[in-house]
Amino acid sequence: MAPPTTDLMLSIEDIKIAGSKKLPLMAREFYNSGSTTQITVTENTTAYNKYRLRPRVLVDVTNLNLTLSLFNQTLDFPLGLSPTGIQGMAHPTGELASSRASARRNIPMAVSSFTSYPVESVTQASRAINPIPHAMQLYTLRDRALQRQIIQRAESSGCKAIFLTADSPVLGVRYNEQRNDFRTPAGLSWPMMNVSSEKIQSQTHDAGFVATNSDAHSWAKEIPWLRSVTKMEIWIKGVLTAEDVLLAREYGCEGVIVSNHGGRQLDGVVATIDALPECVKAAEGKIRVHIDGGIRSGTDMFKALALGAECCWIGRPVLWGLAYNGEQGVTRVLDILYDEFKRCMQLTGCRTLADISPAVLAIIQADGRVAKL
Repeated sequence: MAPPTTDLMLSIEDIKIAGSKKLPLMAREFYNSGSTTQITVTENTTAYNKYRLRPRVLVDVTNLNLTLSLFNQTLDFPLGLSPTGIQGMAHPTGELASSRASARRNIPMAVSSFTSYPVESVTQASRAINPIPHAMQLYTLRDRALQRQIIQRAESSGCKAIFLTADSPVLGVRYNEQRNDFRTPAGLSWPMMNVSSEKIQSQTHDAGFVATNSDAHSWAKEIPWLRSVTKMEIWIKGVLTAEDVLLAREYGCEGVIVSNHGGRQLDGVVATIDALPECVKAAEGKIRVHIDGGIRSGTDMFKALALGAECCWIGRPVLWGLAYNGEQGVTRVLDILYDEFKRCMQLTGCRTLADISPAVLAIIQADGRVAKL
């Protein structure tokens, strides 16, 4: 494949290459790498390749409906921006640019607890363009007062949901962060965590996480407490099994995000697209099921919806877009995915999201044969 030119970004891979080149080594490896041998980072993407499309022909696809209703709003298509921390390291405008790009495409955005900008500024950035829904990502913190403060600030700023990251009682082992002695660059702070740039510089990323995060979390402890302090929806991010979907239902959560933290936590866990079917089956339509991890094309999105996801979320592509060209880079990422997803619907004969079902997929089996799902 010929290398992309700076003015012709045709795919997410083009933007990954161009954006990564602009990042310093420490930032590039922080964003792009995962834990230990990075098996899961790779498989999150490659796992999509075993699914093949079964298009229907002679279908009138003049008028398509790609819209999705979420958080009491109608969105242009089933995509959202996952919470990714320290976006200011990719571009000075960071989360503000991401929020504006989301608003222009009319899709939701989740804000990381380790955002480079306060949640109030992030939500305000999109408001003048389009009041899109935001969610606030939350860890289980040792300091309940700080956790409550983050929740209250998010709710006051208009966020619609809490995305409780449940897969991180401790930080995953990330070799590149250790080799690079990764620290958030000078001048960037964690405003939602009330941590200044000076304090960040005094400790490693791993040490900073350990100092704030609680490894004593549980369903019985976290969910009732969250219900007692907020009226926002509660979603569990980091679910990979039917058993945890059933618990999310039992505790009255509004949704789950099938996620493995982009392969940054426990290496060797199942790719999210492979975990999706059992999670959808366990949900039984009683709880929303979304997915992130490894989505690099509109066709990947289509496959995830065919396997039962209601909506897809992207993380690294946003960071690559920011690094490539700030807000315009993120906008290009979203435009690529929208155009590819729409084209995939047209070429498979699907006119609405409801038409995207397992019937449009086949799977390559271990012996090489192709079988319908």
